Amino acid sequence: MKVITAKSSGFCFGVKRAVDKVYSLIDKEVEGVKTLGPLIHNENVTEELKEKGIQLINDVNEVDDGVVVLRSHGVAKEVYDTLNNKSVDYIDVTCPFVLKIHRIVEEESKKGSKIIILGNKDHPEIKGICGWISGEYIIIENKKEAENLVFNVNDKIVVVAQTTFNTKKFKQLVEILEKKWYYYNVLKSCKVLNTICNATEIRQSEARDLAKSVDTMLIIGGKHSSNTQKLFEICKKECENTYYIQTIKDLHYNMFLNSTCVGITAGASTPKKIIEEVQEHVRNNF
Repeated sequence: MKVITAKSSGFCFGVKRAVDKVYSLIDKEVEGVKTLGPLIHNENVTEELKEKGIQLINDVNEVDDGVVVLRSHGVAKEVYDTLNNKSVDYIDVTCPFVLKIHRIVEEESKKGSKIIILGNKDHPEIKGICGWISGEYIIIENKKEAENLVFNVNDKIVVVAQTTFNTKKFKQLVEILEKKWYYYNVLKSCKVLNTICNATEIRQSEARDLAKSVDTMLIIGGKHSSNTQKLFEICKKECENTYYIQTIKDLHYNMFLNSTCVGITAGASTPKKIIEEVQEHVRNNF
């Protein structure tokens, strides 16, 4: 079986930075380390950190001591305020691309702009972004929501996107919004900022091209990983025989019937070790 793995698979810069930081705290035997929410959206990493003594909390009000790690997805401004008011030590490993969005929405909302965020309402990155907006904002996930928006003649709009948003979907939604702005005569007072990170765009493009050329496509990632889900959606459109897996335990021979070439890519929260295990298992057992 020929196996081709996309070059940009596995940890992105922001995730690697966060994971490396926590493991450095483990190596230094720092006590009382806690992550605010799962460090990354990968169940295997979360369980491994738990075994190494890293606690997981979901609310900063739960902690009064130790060290809190703020994960790469970013958090609302009030989280920083709470930690500072309680004099709790924290380490901020928020992805720089996410921090950039925080700065944009904070500054633009103070100027009176209405913020439109393209992304998943339930994703922690989106919740963090919203926590930096002082004025009105709208979250849009799909075409229908964009088409149903109504604007006022005095509206000033700034559009940003979740860093892991589907680039093709971003362009489609922006096109809908720009047509509506033209209709409502507010086009000149609105601006679009493509805040999808470069790594996401490259990863999605590579996955799409690879899926076009293989018989079976495997997408590796945690079940709660938004960027992995988007990779699956992209590849499924190009290769019907596309599967979303977490580890080698999810592989089955039916996935490879009549296949001579298998493509593999992985979400930004997937460790290199898991990718390599899948590669070897497919080569040796199918």
